[in-house]
Amino acid sequence: MDLVLTEEQDLLQQTAREFVTKNSSLRRIRALRDGHDPVGYSRELYGEMAKLGWLGITFPEEYGGLALGYTELMVILEELGRGLLPEPLLSTVLLGGSTIATAGSPAQRKALLPALINGELLVTLATQEPHSRYNPFHVETSAARDGSGWVLNGTKIQVPDGVGADRLIVPARTRGDVADRAGITLFLVDTKASGVSVERQWRIDARNTALVRLEGVRVGEADAIGAVDAGGDTLGAVIDQATIGVCAEMLGSMTAALEMTLDYLKTRVQFGVVIGTFQALKHRAANMYIETELARSAVFAAHKALDKKSPEVARLASIAKARCSDAFVLIGNEGVQMHGGIGMTDEHDMGFFIKRARAAEVTFGDAAYHRNRFAELQGY
Repeated sequence: MDLVLTEEQDLLQQTAREFVTKNSSLRRIRALRDGHDPVGYSRELYGEMAKLGWLGITFPEEYGGLALGYTELMVILEELGRGLLPEPLLSTVLLGGSTIATAGSPAQRKALLPALINGELLVTLATQEPHSRYNPFHVETSAARDGSGWVLNGTKIQVPDGVGADRLIVPARTRGDVADRAGITLFLVDTKASGVSVERQWRIDARNTALVRLEGVRVGEADAIGAVDAGGDTLGAVIDQATIGVCAEMLGSMTAALEMTLDYLKTRVQFGVVIGTFQALKHRAANMYIETELARSAVFAAHKALDKKSPEVARLASIAKARCSDAFVLIGNEGVQMHGGIGMTDEHDMGFFIKRARAAEVTFGDAAYHRNRFAELQGY
């Protein structure tokens, strides 16, 4: 497998890096956090990303997309990760948009995807529940038949970019036991519908997540995405795509944290010498670099597998997530340690990376979960 960028992908990455450098900074991220911004990102900046075509990279041209690949999206997500940008590209494109593109009816795709690609419509997927932990198929939210429609009841937690979203895609149990893969149906829910409550949750990285309560929410037959009782396979595939996408973002963030630490090691003078000349710190920095490059290979391979529609996608998603979770936490910890006392202060930007590492580590499953999942996929 060729794990290098093409010339076109390299140019796309350069464009994304210039965009992030020009339009965002960690000072902006700090202001969003300290100001308790209700959505935690800039809708205006998100609109600029839409104008560049980033939201439509993986979608067909007939809906206004670019019909490119997931590797092209990877380079965008990596650069957003370098700047810790909180804009809802991953949730809207890889969660909401992918679900609609994969399982939506022609009418749903025609009505929703163009607006989503233009940045006018925000759609996210609400999978996690109070007792589900990392299992997307543990669904207690119920959907009961009511005439020609359905009535939804349940609670979803840690919904990515749920505050400010226009639509939620809600997996609900229409048949079977709570942990069955079969018997799950995906429903499109308007966040302003009667019985829908969306409450901001504050994570350690200050990203936008929501607690969503559904109490007697009525949806029509046309709001079901895909076949009734058959949403589990779509859900699994979409979660794998999003897991691989968040790994690209984590890769960008850990690379930025590594570069910040290396810059400090090259300039901080102690006992009359630059601390980067200390052998023990050299060894630790080399280990950080190796872990970053191993993660890069895993992330690249997973995106290539998505582009080729390989049967190895699920396994490679777990390999990438396990590696990125461990590597990002290690690099965040080492970054703080090597910056010494200043690294422990909130005023230093390294703190943003270690906090993001902790939140991203458990997004769509931590390293232990994905090592176990990989073993099960291998038949162990």
